[in-house]
Amino acid sequence: MGKKLLAAGQLADALSHFHAAIEGDSDNYLAYYRRATVYLAMGKSKAAIRDLSKVVELKQDFTSARLQRGHLLLKQGKFDEAEEDFKRVLQSNPSDKEDTEARTQLMKSDEMQRLHSEAQSAYLTGDYYTVIGLLDEILNVCVWAAEMRELRAECYIKEGEPGKALSDLKAAAKLKSDNTEAFYKISTIYYQLGDHEMSLSEVRECLKLDQDHKECFSHYKKVKKLNKQILSAEELIQEGRYQDAIDKYETVMKTESEVPVYTTRAKERICHCFSKNQQSADAIKLCTEVLQLEPDNVNALKDRAEAYLLEEQYEEAIQDYETAKDHSDSDQQILEGLEKAQRLLKQSQKRDYYKILGVKRNARKQEIVKAYRKLAMQWHPDNFQDEEEKKKAEKKFIDIAAAKEVLTDPEMRRKFDAGEDPLDAESQQGGGNHFHRGWNTWQGFDPFSSGGPFKFKFHFN
Repeated sequence: MGKKLLAAGQLADALSHFHAAIEGDSDNYLAYYRRATVYLAMGKSKAAIRDLSKVVELKQDFTSARLQRGHLLLKQGKFDEAEEDFKRVLQSNPSDKEDTEARTQLMKSDEMQRLHSEAQSAYLTGDYYTVIGLLDEILNVCVWAAEMRELRAECYIKEGEPGKALSDLKAAAKLKSDNTEAFYKISTIYYQLGDHEMSLSEVRECLKLDQDHKECFSHYKKVKKLNKQILSAEELIQEGRYQDAIDKYETVMKTESEVPVYTTRAKERICHCFSKNQQSADAIKLCTEVLQLEPDNVNALKDRAEAYLLEEQYEEAIQDYETAKDHSDSDQQILEGLEKAQRLLKQSQKRDYYKILGVKRNARKQEIVKAYRKLAMQWHPDNFQDEEEKKKAEKKFIDIAAAKEVLTDPEMRRKFDAGEDPLDAESQQGGGNHFHRGWNTWQGFDPFSSGGPFKFKFHFN
């Protein structure tokens, strides 16, 4: 029944039947051999080797089992044991096919031993790149050799390439039982690379195997604390509490000051908070620090571009958005930001209502009205007697009044901030009722009607 289920690919059911068969007859070498076949199909090589060893113990001339075990031992990098199996096959009157395979595997094992000896010598002289190259060849054959994977990982770390060590260490953690050391190294590498969440996950695996592991427990406490602070800071950003998030990320930099990547990430996020909080000068300064270290950091480029927009440095904003687009051309935020910056640059070459009133783009309505009143007093045409000066004042006063009209109306201001002049008929594509107004439009208009102490009467022929 187990054979039928195995042939049908129902491995778990087949395994159960072979367990039962062996319980019924613990000396049935074929039952062990077939169970080993199931284990191999399930990727459980250690269990397969145990069953094949039992087969050889029960029937020493069963060359197929010995050949299969030798093959698995070679994959594990156990050269001496593998060679012993291949030599015993050759001494046991094998079939032509088995003889050829045993000789081939024996030659392969000899070659692997030679390469392994060279790798050990190179390691002792500190020639780690040579070791890596030799182990690359060995591990193509000895894919389950945990110690060799750990050695290659160590060489990558010594050569300053810890990221490349991860795959070997993860494999070693699976290949060797209770491999707390591998989990600890994986966790520390992730931590050094700035991936605090993966670091926390891996160090927990270490503590599952040994809750009293000193290095893992110490590392766990450190990573858990940092992880909690970062998650808290990100929650504050999501809630729009940018100053609180800045304070939290400054705490992150104090908690972990020795691993540079966390300082850089914290500065990147603080820059984001400054930009969102409309602290444009601070955002530009901090984003620039980040970009000096990481010129292709898309997040820092986007945040600095937004800050440049607030500072009305449109060409600089366009440059940052274009650089960000080169690295992330499908990011909708970048595309929209670039389009907006281009519109604002074009607009700035025409009338800029913020500049007319001398206020920032993030000025409140109260600031806009105050600036308007001051300028309206200064440029009122009644203040000028000379005809040329009066004409200049009329034009200036019209612009001041138009700026106040646009910037104190939420809908008109929204359009202007998006790069569209709501008083420009061309900008409205012929669909709007607004247009540039002449001086006569404003005669009799009281700029201080909101309760100011000044009243002006207009007298024009």
